Amino acid sequence: MFLPIVCLIVSCSPQLKTHSYLRDNNEVSLTRRYIGDFINYSHTEPDYCANAHLLWIRTTQFSTFGKLSAYGKECKFTPGERIYLKRMYSVPNANGEWEYQVENDSSVIYMVSQYKYDNNVLVHASF
Repeated sequence: MFLPIVCLIVSCSPQLKTHSYLRDNNEVSLTRRYIGDFINYSHTEPDYCANAHLLWIRTTQFSTFGKLSAYGKECKFTPGERIYLKRMYSVPNANGEWEYQVENDSSVIYMVSQYKYDNNVLVHASF
């Protein structure tokens, strides 16, 4: 009689429910947002922009250069392709900023940089 009661208590433990709850929340936080169809891109050298190769990506929703930048030398998105923005981690980094990536429906992925142009000046800003 003791053994079935112990098995019943262990099977209904709150740890399993907590684990399931956390897993569901992480899945929700990893969703992606459609940011338009890819138009084209521009590349800047490390000497010019924050010691990193930056891709300045234009989409139908971010139609001017300077609003969306990602790390890389060459952009492999094709014109007309659907582009998405995806939050990578469920908690912000030490500065309170989230890490993002820009991706297409297949396997092309670039990490989004925190740099953008505002009034023809390169600034470091949160996305």
